[in-house]
Amino acid sequence: MRNERADRDRWLALGLLLAALALAYLVLVHPWWTVPMLAAQDRIEALQERELRVRMQLQQQPQIQRRLAQVQAQGAQKPGFLPEGSAELATAGLAQQLERVVLEASPGNRSCQISNRSPLTAASQERFRKIVVQVRLRCGMPELATVLYRLENGDPRMFVDNLNILAQSNYFVADAGRAQQGGLDVSFDLYGYLRPSAAGGVPRAR
Repeated sequence: MRNERADRDRWLALGLLLAALALAYLVLVHPWWTVPMLAAQDRIEALQERELRVRMQLQQQPQIQRRLAQVQAQGAQKPGFLPEGSAELATAGLAQQLERVVLEASPGNRSCQISNRSPLTAASQERFRKIVVQVRLRCGMPELATVLYRLENGDPRMFVDNLNILAQSNYFVADAGRAQQGGLDVSFDLYGYLRPSAAGGVPRAR
């Protein structure tokens, strides 16, 4: 009987000791040692992942530089801005481009001619300086399609806006000295953009 009671007391004492150790761990060791160590391990893993990403990006740097050089070379070959250095010269350049395209679409202006072109002042809040020419043409349908396509797909980049097309029974072509049947009376705005340096410095943000 005494042996059983002694064994029970020893087990109870052992249980109390384990409970005391567990409580001491939760109160003293876990918050002051385990938690900081786990947090430090998380930071180490995050830094290792970041370092790996940086190394991979550095390895890709030569490829990125080569691609950037290719894009810059392509941009130089296909300029997006008007090449002239002032609004007046750019307006004259747009008019010359229009004349050239119309003449290519209708040699001798037999089926398409410019009836009017005039500069238009663009809104000042544009991010880049816009150069606009108001255009009016009298063309046949095939010639008009050619003119619009070449204007918007040439170099430098030009754009067509506010396009209005009216059908007319006939129209007179001055150079040819005769009336054409089934022509179109076409009006639109032809515009492009000056380079930032030509437009007066760095463009303003919207």
